[in-house]
Amino acid sequence: MSNYIPFQTPNLVWDSTIAIYLFLLGIASGSVQLAIAYRNSVKVEKPSENWIIRSAAVLGTIPTIIGLTLLIFHLTKPWTFWKLMFNYNGSSVMSMGVMLFQVYMAVLVVWIAIMFKDWIANLVHRYFPAFKFLLGWIDFAENKLLKVVEFVLFVLAAVLGAYTGFLLSALISYPMLNNPVLPALFLASGTSSGIAATFLMILIAGKLSGHSQEVNFIHKFEVPIMVTELGLLVCFFVGLHFGGGDKTLALHNALSGFWGMVFWIGVFFIGILIPLVANIFGGDKVKHSVKTIILVSIFDLIGVLCLRYFILYAGQLTVAS
Repeated sequence: MSNYIPFQTPNLVWDSTIAIYLFLLGIASGSVQLAIAYRNSVKVEKPSENWIIRSAAVLGTIPTIIGLTLLIFHLTKPWTFWKLMFNYNGSSVMSMGVMLFQVYMAVLVVWIAIMFKDWIANLVHRYFPAFKFLLGWIDFAENKLLKVVEFVLFVLAAVLGAYTGFLLSALISYPMLNNPVLPALFLASGTSSGIAATFLMILIAGKLSGHSQEVNFIHKFEVPIMVTELGLLVCFFVGLHFGGGDKTLALHNALSGFWGMVFWIGVFFIGILIPLVANIFGGDKVKHSVKTIILVSIFDLIGVLCLRYFILYAGQLTVAS
C-alpha cells in the first residue's frame, strides 16, 4: 500500500470535493454555535453591530451554500437533486442530511432576521414597503420565540457538525471510516475551525483589538476544544489499533506514506501542536496580539482541512476483506 498514488487511490468513492464540503460545513456549524453562546453569555445591545454575530450570519450561510452546491454538482445527476429535497428516505444518511440542511437554514434565516431586524426595517421602509407585515412577524419572533429559536439552532448546528462524521461512517466497507468516534471528532474539529474563521472575520474585517471583549470570550474555548479534538483523535486511533484485522491494517496504511505525512505535519503539528503551545505557553502578550491570533487561526484552519483530507483519503485506502 505504500506505493499508492495520493488522490488516485484504488477503490476511491469520494474525492476532494467531499473533503472541502466537510470542511465548509464544520466552519458553518462552529461559527453559529459560538455566536449563540456569545449572545447568551454577554449583554449585546445592538446584535447587528456585533462582529461575532455578523461573522455567524456570513459563515453560517455562505460556506453551507457553497458546500451544498459542490455536493450537488458532485452527484452523477445534479439536475435531479431537487427530488431529494422533497422525497425523504429514513434509511439514507444523505437524505436525512438534506432534511437537516433545510431545517437548519430555515431556523438560521429566522435568527438572522431577528439579529438584523434594524437593517431589515430600513430596507423594507426604503425599498419594499409592501413587505412591512414581515417586520411584525420578526418582532413577534424576537419577543416570543427567540430562546426557542436559539436553542433549536444551536442543536441543529451541533448536529450539522456531527453529521459530516456520520456521512463518512456510513461507508461500512472501509474499516477506518466505519468508526463511531468520527461524528464527535468532526464536531470538535468543526467547532475549532468555526472559532478560527470567526477570529479572522472579527480581526481582519471588523478590525477589533486583540484585547476586545469578543477576543477574550473566544479565547476561553480554544484550548478546551483543541484538547477535546486531540483526545478524540487518540480514541480514534486506539480504537483502530485494538480493533485488529482490517482496522489495524487500515491504521498502518493511513499513518504511512503520503497521508501519514499529511497527518503528522498538517493535522498534528500545524493544526494542533502549534496553536496549543501558542495558547498555553504564549502569555498574555502573544494571546492578545492580533497578528499572532490571525496566524494561529490560519494554522488551525489548515489543520482542520488536512484532517478532512486525511480521514477521507487515508480512510479509503483499506477496504474490508
